[in-house]
Amino acid sequence: MVKVMDTMMRDAHQSLLATRMRTEDMLPIAPLIDEIGYWSVEMWGGATFDTCLRFLKEDPWERISKLRKVMPNTHFQMLLRGQNIVGYRHYSDDIVEKFVQKAHARGIDVFRVFDALNDVRNMEMGMRSAKKVGAVVEASISYTLSPVHSNEAFVKMGKKLEEMGADTICIKDMAGLISPHAAYELVKGLKEETSLPIHLHSHMTSGMALTSYMKAIEAGADIVDTAISSLSGATSQPPTESLVAMLKGTEYDTGLDLIKLAEIADYFNKVRRKYKDFESEHIAIDTDVLIFQIPGGMMSNFANQLREAKQEHKLHDVLEEVPRVRAELGYVPLVTPTSQIVGTQATLNIITGQRYKTCTNETKNLVRGMYGKTPAPISAEIRKKIIGDEKPITVRPADLLPPEFDRLAAEVKQYARSEEDVLSYALFPQVALDFFKEREMMEKGANVRELAAIAALFVAQAEKRSKAKKTSVKEEVDLWRLAARREAVTGGGWIL
Repeated sequence: MVKVMDTMMRDAHQSLLATRMRTEDMLPIAPLIDEIGYWSVEMWGGATFDTCLRFLKEDPWERISKLRKVMPNTHFQMLLRGQNIVGYRHYSDDIVEKFVQKAHARGIDVFRVFDALNDVRNMEMGMRSAKKVGAVVEASISYTLSPVHSNEAFVKMGKKLEEMGADTICIKDMAGLISPHAAYELVKGLKEETSLPIHLHSHMTSGMALTSYMKAIEAGADIVDTAISSLSGATSQPPTESLVAMLKGTEYDTGLDLIKLAEIADYFNKVRRKYKDFESEHIAIDTDVLIFQIPGGMMSNFANQLREAKQEHKLHDVLEEVPRVRAELGYVPLVTPTSQIVGTQATLNIITGQRYKTCTNETKNLVRGMYGKTPAPISAEIRKKIIGDEKPITVRPADLLPPEFDRLAAEVKQYARSEEDVLSYALFPQVALDFFKEREMMEKGANVRELAAIAALFVAQAEKRSKAKKTSVKEEVDLWRLAARREAVTGGGWIL
């Protein structure tokens, strides 16, 4: 029997709807999802934490608690970016440990831990913390293609992750690059060299994922990731129902009920319409990913950056620059946060016309070793261009970080009501602070009609600006952020 993890509550809408699905749209269907018998449901981590605070004005911790009440029988899974947790830099060990403790206490059962560079040192604390609280530790291999990556190297990494205490191993193919043959060979190698269940995660971006799943299953894969059909395909996962039907009546039969799955799919088909303004432009198979290895989510970022610089015509130049930058920065896998680092640097190189004349702090920190060890060494020539004569670090980056929790708790004591609030502040200081202030404002009885009127005003203004600048309304205004910000935060009346 093959087990299924469904991404409908996290990666699916992160890939297709800019992570904008609200908890209120998950709760009505949650009891039926709880009946299905999934190995787990991914419903937290990744970009959901940031989006909840920044755009939805929801407490991300409350999402776990609310869903747990109506889904008592299903394992909840989250994506943990190793020492980055759910943020974009490395955090101190005490923050990682406290975060895992609180997430597990709220209801997270499975922690999928990965590192963007496949530097296992950056996964160690997250894995150890999850093990300590009794959760399932799913250690992940960030799958990518390059001259320095191979199935043999990935199998070696899998053996190391088993030694570090992993309960399962995930092949995390974030760009949909894994071919059927490669999937078969990698799963076979991991099954021969480790004693752990193997879990394959992929995206439909290149069109190969469902076939690759089948070959992986034939090689012994125990678990695969899918998304309910109405939230599947394109840059999301393969459809759950299709996989269930493919395996029905075979030795791999999932045992899942297609009738119940159809009801869930119908529900999310209706919900998806509410978020049409956030629909990804990449809703079809994009085989360019096989050339440039660029996940679909990066494409919209490129378009926005070039539009702001009035150089939209240089998109293809940027796409060709990405593999060059990636190679020069040590063939890093393109996954958060390295995908953003490489993508932004490639865009700057093209816009300025002089490669590495302008570098982001993130690019500099990557070269300094502040994100860990890159898969391949960075040449002395490129390093000098980016950080001059600075000497990169070679230790685990978090070894240089003193404990942060107590200091941050003191900083935010005026607004924090719980240790979870302190952790939110640790991860996204300004965003969390804005959220706390707005939470207080709303609890004091902000006038709902006034808020609605101001929201309508912002929409109207955004429409005018979007027509004048030929951009989308979505780019012109973050409705939730602007409408919720009252000048009570800074002094009386509404901020316009």
